[in-house]
Amino acid sequence: MSEYREMKIGVDAGGTLIKIAYSGERDERGDGLRTIKFPTSRLAGAAEWIARYPEARICMTGGKSRVLASLLKREAAEIGEFEATVRGALHLLKQEGRELDSFILTNAGTGTSIHYVGRDGSHRIIGTGVGGGTVLGLSSLLTGESDFDAIVKASLAGDRQRVDLLVSHIYEGAEPPIPGDLTASNFGSVLQNKEAPAKADILLSVLGLAGETITTVSVMAAAMAGTGNVVYAGSLFEGNAPLSGIVERYTRIRECEPFLLPNGGFCGAVGAWLSLS
Repeated sequence: MSEYREMKIGVDAGGTLIKIAYSGERDERGDGLRTIKFPTSRLAGAAEWIARYPEARICMTGGKSRVLASLLKREAAEIGEFEATVRGALHLLKQEGRELDSFILTNAGTGTSIHYVGRDGSHRIIGTGVGGGTVLGLSSLLTGESDFDAIVKASLAGDRQRVDLLVSHIYEGAEPPIPGDLTASNFGSVLQNKEAPAKADILLSVLGLAGETITTVSVMAAAMAGTGNVVYAGSLFEGNAPLSGIVERYTRIRECEPFLLPNGGFCGAVGAWLSLS
């Protein structure tokens, strides 16, 4: 077993992933904040990992935290999911050298939760059921693919024009009032095309549907809150260049400034970890 000193473990037990932020383990790298994650289907595996550190202080958040705590059979503090997410995001933004007076925090996990964060505090504005669970579920239904990494990798070869109806398709050569490559209807071109779309096309369009929905709700929330900054966090964006590109472009088209937070999928876990300080 590794040696540890003042071990602290923050856990965000979500619907798809168990995210863990921890510090105190001693090795050649010193005592820095580290992260690890498990699929929620491996809840027992996450519990076994935490059990390696019987003297650690633990704080949990997330919908599956009570179930995980019952497996641990030991005392653990709790923090509200929204509070943990905002605290973790502010900490990670500071690490990136980002100081924002106000911003929308869009946390895209299994679903998507949208918060306003300002100098005077924070509050949740709205949410949408479109998130990582949507991507996995639709991808599985439409193509049989349910592995997140495989979905992202396959989508890189996709062409959305074989699935989605674009603004330029509707105007047919006329000058449209908005950029012609914007989506007029997600999946709206399927019945008009004689050739069936490839798996890669479908998967890229699933990502497009998710990204455009999340962006639209986020920029509307920004307008309501009077801020021009949108910080995107959550496991859905990690290693997901196609989705990240869609979100960044659509946010700028709608006259807001996007920032995709590195390690943003661990906001809740980091916030839980911070509460142990």
